[in-house]
Order: sequence, then structure tokens, then C-alpha cells
Amino acid sequence: MALRVNAYAAPSAGEPLAPITIERRAVGENDVLIAIEYAGICHSDIHTVNGDWGPQPFPVVPGHEIVGRVTEVGAAVTEHKVGDRVGVGCFVNSCRECDNCRNGDEQHCSTPGGGVGTYAAKDRDGTFTQGGYSTHVVVDAHFALKVPEGLDPAAATPLLCAGITTYAPLKRWGAGPGKKVAVVGLGGLGHMGVKIAHAMGAEVTVLSQSLKKQEDGLRLGADHYYATSDPATFETLKNSFDLIVNTVSAPIPVDDYLGLLAVDGTLVNVGAPAEPLSVNVFSLLAGRRNFAGSMIGGIALTQEMLDFCAEHGIGADVEVISADQINEAYARVLASDVRYRFVIDTATLG
Repeated sequence: MALRVNAYAAPSAGEPLAPITIERRAVGENDVLIAIEYAGICHSDIHTVNGDWGPQPFPVVPGHEIVGRVTEVGAAVTEHKVGDRVGVGCFVNSCRECDNCRNGDEQHCSTPGGGVGTYAAKDRDGTFTQGGYSTHVVVDAHFALKVPEGLDPAAATPLLCAGITTYAPLKRWGAGPGKKVAVVGLGGLGHMGVKIAHAMGAEVTVLSQSLKKQEDGLRLGADHYYATSDPATFETLKNSFDLIVNTVSAPIPVDDYLGLLAVDGTLVNVGAPAEPLSVNVFSLLAGRRNFAGSMIGGIALTQEMLDFCAEHGIGADVEVISADQINEAYARVLASDVRYRFVIDTATLG
């Protein structure tokens, strides 16, 4: 039987989020019902409900950083049981049959429609998904991750997006001992990138607009911290890095950052600005440099990330808020006034 649950939704583009009641599907044989404990606020949520990424199927319940407890399992589910703490990230379905899905890259599902986002996406049954700003969610058990009990659930919540978004490129491009890694921006994504790169053993530098968060950056694990507003930074650090992970969701002078790479170095963009970025091809030819993109990770890699974070005692730095503070939190995210991730206590949804 379908379940009616409390949630917070954006009624239309740019409008404040407000309480709503939504319907969750009945638990199928491969599904789990999750009583949500915490839901993170991602900059992507704000981009989506503001219409920055195109028209949306309003009303939209955002939220793709979800941690909670399993309260019901379908008859065919073997990987989870009632009482398990689980997480749900940025997608909740894929074909699971194409080459990408079989290779563990479900986020790059190549069938028509691709992977199904956790909210504002058309699911394979034709309904639109609604996200984690709610009390419960029903998902296919394959797309529910095991959250190690050693992780604080509130601090673990942003790992389902910010954690995997930074872990994936750091793992893919070999961050580790002997490698020099720079993280551009010390926000929700960037602070996770610093923590994870440090735990991997890399020499970590933060590149931020100013030095106002320098103390935080060093505390989080950075070895060095530079202000990109100072032109001398780009001279001092020329040809320095094996890997730069750009986490900001705003335009940057790509060519200037490419100049900071050593031979065969890679600049990976994980931030998602609404505006296009431009690059001069000579910035790539010089030093055989690479300009790449990375988007979250598959289910297996996300589980690996959660286990890695539990092993190294890594969680996000969070500010836990009540549901009636969501709109204020959105304004603060846009003003860069959070250190470093808002997490909604979904018990406050009633």
C-alpha cells in the first residue's frame, strides 16, 4: 500500500520551499522503506529548484544526501534488513544491464533516460522521483548503501553526494603519497576533498578566493593554503600539481588553473556552474595537460568511499537544522555562510 509522508517542496521555480504531503510507492519485492533521519542540503538542490538547470516537474522535493533506518524490506531483498542504517545518494535507479551499469558506473547508465535521479527525475515506471526532504523514502535495495555504524549519521549524510563527488576523482586520478593535489574552493565539496585527499596520503593545497578560511583548511588536513585573488599565487604555484579538483559552482579562469599543473597533470571539474567554461587549447598542449569532469560514482565506489571514511574517521562538518530553516539555509549557502554543510533533522518534519 502506498504511504503518505510529510515533506518540504519547492512549489515552482525560485519560490520558497514549503510543507507538503507526498505519496511513496508501496514496497515492492526488491525495495526497502527507509525512515529518514537526516537529509543534506546540496548546492545542486538550489540550482534545481531555482530553474538554473532547466524546467523541473514541480512541486519538487529536493534532497539526494539521505541517511536513515530500514523499516521494511521487500520479499526478494537480501542485502538489507529492518533496523540497518543505510544511505541514498544522487540516483535511485538505472537499467543495470548496459555496459556502464555492469561496470559499476550506474550513474552513467547509457539506456534511454539513463540513471534516475533521486528527485525531479522520471523513474522507469513513469512517475517522478521526490527526494530526501521527507520522513520516508522507498528505493530499490541495490541503490541503498550500508552506512557503517562507526560514522555519525548526521556527519555521514553529505558523504552520499559531497563525499563521493570528491572521492571519485581523487581515486580515479591517483591521489596518494608523493602526489600534489590542489582543491579549488573550501565549501561543502571542497572541505570533503581536503579531508579525503589528506587521508589518502597526498600533499594537499587549498586554492580559495581569500585566506579567511585558512585556519579551517589547515585543520581539515591541508598542507598549504593560497588565495587565488592574489595574482602572485599563479606565478608561485606554476607547474606544481599532479591533480587539481575544482569544486566551485561558478566560472573560473580555466587557463590560469591549467597553468598550475605539472606535465601530465589533470584539472577535474566537479562543480557545476550554470554558465559554460572556456579553455584555450594551448593551455592543454603545453605540458600535455588534461581537463576533465567527474560526476559522483557508482554504487560499489560509493560503498567503498563510505567504508574508507569510516576507517579514517571522516565525516562532513555539518550544521544540523530544522525543516523550517531550509529557506534560510538556502540563502546562507548562496552567501557562502556555512561551514560546511547543512543537514536537515527530518524528525522536525512531523
